Amino acid sequence: MNERVKRAGLQVDARLAQFIDEDVLTPLGKDTDAFWRGFGGLVDRLAPRNRELLAKRDALQAQIDSWHETRRGKPIDPDEYQSFLREIGYLVSEPEPFTIGTQNVDTEIAGVAGPQLVVPVLNARFLLNAANARWGSLYDAWYGTDALDAPPAKPGGYDPVRGEAVIQAGRAFLDLALPLEGMRWKDWDGECVPPLCHPERYCGRRDGGLLFSQHGLHIEILLDRSHPVGATDPAGIADIVLEAALTTIVDLEDSIAAVDAEDKLAAYRNWLGVIRGDLTDTFEKGGRQMTRALAPDREWTSPEGEKLILHGRSLLFVRNVGHLMTNPAILLPDGSEIPEGIMDAVLTSAIGAHDLAGLGKVRNSRCGSIYIVKPKMHGPEECAFTNDLFDAVEDLLDLPRHTVKVGVMDEERRTSANLSACIAAVKDRVVFINTGFLDRTGDEIHTSMRAGAMIRKGAMKQSRWIDAYEKRNVLIGLNHGFSGHAQIGKGMWAAPDRMHAMMLEKIAHPRAGANTAWVPSPTAATLHAMHYHHVRVFDVQRELSGGEFPSLADLLTIPLAQGVNWSAAEVQEELDNNAQGLLGYVVRWVEQGVGCSKVPDIHDVGLMEDRATLRISSQHMANWLLHGVCTQEQVLDSLHRMAAKVDAQNAGDPAYKPMAGNWDKSLAFQAACDLVFKGVEQPNGYTEPLLHAWRRKAKAAA
Repeated sequence: MNERVKRAGLQVDARLAQFIDEDVLTPLGKDTDAFWRGFGGLVDRLAPRNRELLAKRDALQAQIDSWHETRRGKPIDPDEYQSFLREIGYLVSEPEPFTIGTQNVDTEIAGVAGPQLVVPVLNARFLLNAANARWGSLYDAWYGTDALDAPPAKPGGYDPVRGEAVIQAGRAFLDLALPLEGMRWKDWDGECVPPLCHPERYCGRRDGGLLFSQHGLHIEILLDRSHPVGATDPAGIADIVLEAALTTIVDLEDSIAAVDAEDKLAAYRNWLGVIRGDLTDTFEKGGRQMTRALAPDREWTSPEGEKLILHGRSLLFVRNVGHLMTNPAILLPDGSEIPEGIMDAVLTSAIGAHDLAGLGKVRNSRCGSIYIVKPKMHGPEECAFTNDLFDAVEDLLDLPRHTVKVGVMDEERRTSANLSACIAAVKDRVVFINTGFLDRTGDEIHTSMRAGAMIRKGAMKQSRWIDAYEKRNVLIGLNHGFSGHAQIGKGMWAAPDRMHAMMLEKIAHPRAGANTAWVPSPTAATLHAMHYHHVRVFDVQRELSGGEFPSLADLLTIPLAQGVNWSAAEVQEELDNNAQGLLGYVVRWVEQGVGCSKVPDIHDVGLMEDRATLRISSQHMANWLLHGVCTQEQVLDSLHRMAAKVDAQNAGDPAYKPMAGNWDKSLAFQAACDLVFKGVEQPNGYTEPLLHAWRRKAKAAA
């Protein structure tokens, strides 16, 4: 057992306590004894409420299970169903009309629409890349991906044919975003400020660069005739740089595997490093050692001759864990583990306070706010608890009320069905709502687990509830004053190697009125930024405001496969697809502590996987088992065969431990089996309790 020290009744991992005392509190000028007394009192007040909220989740689920059991095989009457949900408190009354009152929100959130990254906090290199993805090379993004509708680059150095296609695409983009008077960009010679149709879009210049803006997003044209690209360009344009990832979520939740004090300490250290601006990472690339650090701000001279400084980095949110899990990093006076969400709220806010105090090399919020995304909340009571928790954190840290802002993930069924009431519970600190299709689907399956067999996983995106969910999220946000004050977000593009498809499909997000959407990489952020030049999102929001909401009945329509008789081949295909994705993710999580990565799917296409995707696969298989669509033997057969496939897909990884043939020894395979065969009994279908237990076993055995 790791050494612990006592702090005001709490038993704290000694290394974590030292970090908090010396690295977090002392630079803030905080009295450490007073902090720990306050922290202990906060936990004493709020941990029991946390447990009560989780108990209510279980009680509601038991009532819903019982209701479906008594009606098995009967059609569900929407009115009767809603009446039942209101009777048990699952659905609450709509609040009186209100508008959010959040103040001191940075422009990247309130005033400009653009891409959003989510990055695992435990990977310093990825974290730095994401923070620096505020600006991205459009030429590099086109040249190195399939986004451009042109032949791929030939191997062996620069391909001038591919390069010319990139240059022509760049000119076409500039014609759209920055049209010229009396000419097209291909005719500009680069010798003067180009004659814009909209002169106000010209923002300034610096040596080798001209700065422009459209829809609040900046575009820099780099001019350098000595550059290999600029030397062959008629205007000497060497690159087009786009303002891309306006905001980034630094993730302590679904994309990492943090199960103990060691993991949490590493997470908090990286969060402190990126907030203070001194985080670096040294690595080898192409045979050379490289060190990455945070980018500085960017400086130009405005047309009026004044200094113009723009943020060089993405504005950072931090995503805490939800209310469910506990962590052994800190033990309560009775020896039980601290609710991890309470620990995250206190410590990530204390670290965020370094930014407000100006203690770092760079600034994150220029409006004096700390931005926390809070996931996996079920309904308005849990949102109200988060609001009270953040109040208590502000009091503990002597921060003005509502300094700590909240992003509400609309990813659980009870939250999306009561979204207005959830927003009302945090109305003076909310800066973000975001649809999370993956977790929302997992909760959809688990909530109605006993209603019957669900449709196939791939059909969920065409189901009635998902259409209502996506549209209601936007309209409810607009109804409560989000436009120009907070973000309305959409979910992740999961295939980082399929940028051409992303460019065709993801423009639907700004067209739906979302002023941000998630992308899987800095390159994807640069490409997705073009969509916000094509679409003026705030105009779309004005057009949508006051529109008719899809009905609650549509949102609550359970995606049951009534009357469907799948063939044996279709059942096998579904089981294999779920089993392969589940195993491919779990083996890295349990054995290597990798919480999010590009995992090859059953067709060997790399997809970004995290716990939300795992929740769907495990819950779907558990649902089909429960309702006799398949047998335990069939599921085991799929798991065995897909384990061999996953082993083959990971054959090049020297740290990989094969599963096939090691059924009783492979901790990852045993974890995967638990996720399916114990899936019905998992709280809300979450995967964390089992993953954490198996990961701790793997760490102990290492």
